[in-house]
Amino acid sequence: MHETVNHVIFGLDPTWVAVSLLLIVYVVIMAEKFNRAVLSLLGAGMMILCGVITQEQAVAGIDFNTIGLLTGMMVIVAISQKTGMFQFVAIKSAKMVKGDPWGILLVLSVVTAVFSAFLDNVTTVLLIAPVTLLITDALNIKPYPFLFAQIIASNIGGTATLIGDPPNIMIGSAAGLSFYDFMVNIAPITPLIMLVTMIVIWFMFGKNLHATEEAKALVMQFNEHDAVKNVPLLKKSLFVLFAVISGFTVAHSFHLQPASIAMFGAALLLVLQTWGEDLQSKDHAYEGIMAEVEWTTIFFFVGLFIIVTGVEHTGVIEMLAHKTLELTGGDLNATAGAILWVSAVASALIDNIPFVATMIPLIENMAPTFGGTEHLTPLWWALALGACLGGNGSLIGASANLIVAGFAQRAGHPIAFLQFMKHAFGLMLMSIAIAHVYLYFRYLS
Repeated sequence: MHETVNHVIFGLDPTWVAVSLLLIVYVVIMAEKFNRAVLSLLGAGMMILCGVITQEQAVAGIDFNTIGLLTGMMVIVAISQKTGMFQFVAIKSAKMVKGDPWGILLVLSVVTAVFSAFLDNVTTVLLIAPVTLLITDALNIKPYPFLFAQIIASNIGGTATLIGDPPNIMIGSAAGLSFYDFMVNIAPITPLIMLVTMIVIWFMFGKNLHATEEAKALVMQFNEHDAVKNVPLLKKSLFVLFAVISGFTVAHSFHLQPASIAMFGAALLLVLQTWGEDLQSKDHAYEGIMAEVEWTTIFFFVGLFIIVTGVEHTGVIEMLAHKTLELTGGDLNATAGAILWVSAVASALIDNIPFVATMIPLIENMAPTFGGTEHLTPLWWALALGACLGGNGSLIGASANLIVAGFAQRAGHPIAFLQFMKHAFGLMLMSIAIAHVYLYFRYLS
């Protein structure tokens, strides 16, 4: 039962106020004229000031598990990247294939997918894209095919685990799904999607990628060991990363939430990083790391949770859930298929994070129809696959896409919106078709 605040400003209908605020924030985010964190916080503030929800209800709607997990992993990665380990792997991978352009594209895409699964796809492309631009510059070939493949790979890899993509973090927290649950249920299909995708990308770009022997030799002269800047910190970072990921896999058995593990791991690595230094040096190091946390993303989530809470309190999401079930006839197969495909197309056209934030309470409201929350699992997997893979449909589909496009723009190789969509949308639909077959035979047949 949803509580609705009765004293909405000017006596307006709270449903119209809440939905209007949600749509305005979505539209302005899509226009990309203002910072999305500022927009979401403005929308959240208006939800409270207009009387749709109280401050207490707004705070209760913020999912700390999502915020804590994101913040903790951001701190861990911010420290780890100072070691140069990611650049080491990228350069080593390029040299393993003897500087061959297609080999480099393939191996960097696989590295991107694997890192995206265990760190997160935004962080991964932040680290791999600059190295890619360095390598393609040495090879004297256009970076677009490489960056395109890495965007696609980052979202496929991010689909595989709880921590790989922000939508999965939100879904896992809302549905009580663990890191292990994602590894067992979602991860098995991602290698097949990755394999088929790379085959198609070869036909798109691979057969036309060529470099001179002199250019290949220049890549082979790169020294990956020069990328490693701090060996003691590298060992500490690898220890904490391994411990945190191991903790994620067993957390459910000990009734621990991923946010607790990530935050503890972040605090531990902060201590280990500055062990033996004086207090002033420690404080300076901590401030530096905290400055590298993506606070824009964190506050975007905070505002978004409050906005969606406001809409949920009006009962409109519950109504949408009933309308959806009417259209699908209350059939689990049809509902899962609809969620998968609608999530994919919607996530290609708007950022998948706000879309998932709206879909979560909608699915939760379907529980009575399907016999309780425990029977919603196929719908959660449909949402995760649709939202994460759907992010590949356009440049604005996922945050990682925009970050790579930003690097390309600054390097003088801008990625056009329509150019990317022409290559990516069909690939995205193909991956969703594979996911649909997987969902059907594993959960719905």
